[in-house]
Amino acid sequence: MTNLTVVSSLVGRGGYVISDKLNHASIVDGCLMSGAKFLRFRHNDMEDLESRLENIPDGATKLLIADAVFSMDGDVIDFPKIVELSQKYKAWLMIDEAHSVGVLGKTGRGIEEHFGMEGTIDIKMGTLSKTIPSVGGYVAGKQDLILFLSHASRAYIFSAALPPAQAAAANESFKVILDEPWRMEKLKANTDQFINGLQERGFDTMETSTAIVPVLCGDDERAFALTRAAQSQDLFVLPVVSPAVPPGLARLRATVTAAHET
Repeated sequence: MTNLTVVSSLVGRGGYVISDKLNHASIVDGCLMSGAKFLRFRHNDMEDLESRLENIPDGATKLLIADAVFSMDGDVIDFPKIVELSQKYKAWLMIDEAHSVGVLGKTGRGIEEHFGMEGTIDIKMGTLSKTIPSVGGYVAGKQDLILFLSHASRAYIFSAALPPAQAAAANESFKVILDEPWRMEKLKANTDQFINGLQERGFDTMETSTAIVPVLCGDDERAFALTRAAQSQDLFVLPVVSPAVPPGLARLRATVTAAHET
């Protein structure tokens, strides 16, 4: 809902939204609902992205959107290059940090900290239901942007506030991330061990370098069968099949945590 709300509030007819092809479905829905011209570039392909940007008329409103960490592949956006292109072509840069806060960066602050490029994102979207064990989502940006959204976003204005208990849980979770950076170190060590162990045994983990670890299976039925086999051994993985991923690219999706033992 957060992505849908922000995108449809910031751009409309006459504007352009440029989105990575593997962005989350909520981003896609926001782009479609906005009424803006919707352009998609090949996944993490910065040359294809630039070819889209350079053909947009000068002076048009441009919103460039990407996941920081992609939810089905576990790979990371080419952040330095997408920042460079957003600045070169004067596009707002919106990054979905649903899978990067509490995962990337020395203190878990996300992709800007991970690359040492603080202050380069115009619009940060995040969730309170991944590393933060609550519900809902949030958007962060400069004061003028947030003031505009608080008055112009219909979905925000006409929706209920977060319950106090859930807000308190989210707040305390952010404190844990900031106050206990050892958790990020442990998560990184566990992630590296898990990915390397799978690869050494011949499994295809695609391009992941994060706590989202796909294990490519191929067809849907094989993914279901392997899921049952893994869960029967108390290994919690879930199948990801079409239409969530293209036919032939079914996979198991494992999630590493700092609480796992190496």
